[in-house]
Amino acid sequence: MSTIADAICLGEQIGCVHPLHTFLCRLERNPSLFQPERLRERLIALDNLDAEFGDFDSESSARRTDPSIHERARALRTRLEATNAELYRSVRSQIVRGSRPHALLQWLQDSANENEAIDPLPGSSFDWRDELVSGVLQLREPSEPNFQRPTEMVPYQPTPVRHILRLIAAAPLAEDDVFVDLGSGLGHVPLLVSMVTGATSLGIEVEAAYVASAQECAQSLCLGGVQFISQDVREADLASGTVFYLYSPFKGSILTDVLSALRSESTRRPITVCSLGPCTRAVANQRWLKAKTITDVGRITAFDSQ
Repeated sequence: MSTIADAICLGEQIGCVHPLHTFLCRLERNPSLFQPERLRERLIALDNLDAEFGDFDSESSARRTDPSIHERARALRTRLEATNAELYRSVRSQIVRGSRPHALLQWLQDSANENEAIDPLPGSSFDWRDELVSGVLQLREPSEPNFQRPTEMVPYQPTPVRHILRLIAAAPLAEDDVFVDLGSGLGHVPLLVSMVTGATSLGIEVEAAYVASAQECAQSLCLGGVQFISQDVREADLASGTVFYLYSPFKGSILTDVLSALRSESTRRPITVCSLGPCTRAVANQRWLKAKTITDVGRITAFDSQ
């Protein structure tokens, strides 16, 4: 424990019983929080700080607490975020250097328990793994979309990382595969697939602003095996793909047309189709596909052509 933390927490020893003071002392007295490998604990601490203090920069937040306690909380958050930022820089540096297996994969595998890898929690909620991947990718927030989506195109929502890891295992994806994300948004899935498996990845996304952000990220990480194109999936060339992914990016006639195109591709070579969300029901009804995992709209389901 540092001398500063000793001095700060001395108030507790002399009778200070302010609950926020006690809360901060518990965090300040825990040096392990600033060890790089304790990412999950830091993220929990940051969430707790936000829950207790809200927006540190707002006047209402400052008025609700004693100024000295408020400044201590702000300083603690800054230290925790700086430790995370250094970790993200280290992982990015290893990805840029092309080291395999990437440090990001090691982090994700070492921190997930066996049950999570086999049967991740269903649904669209996010967890600490999404914070880690977001910190590493550092995707630029895209400009305002200038494309009017047809009613059958679903607004973009990123795939939680735990489902991406399940997709990689369920497909399974290897270096000689070509992974195609149909409706790739900001590109989280193709980027992570390429980093983890070494497979060539293609993201097809109709919104050009999303594609621009995804391409910038791939270039900044020197990921030459990842490509993004701005195009309607119905007009895209799917001839190179071996594994295709849909996170319910569209419905109705668009989904019907895309599944028809995938069926055509399956007559030329075996393919795997992975899905998540409501579109899984339509995919499961395709007689040319056979499910290789339990069909579940809340989790990744993988299908092989037959």
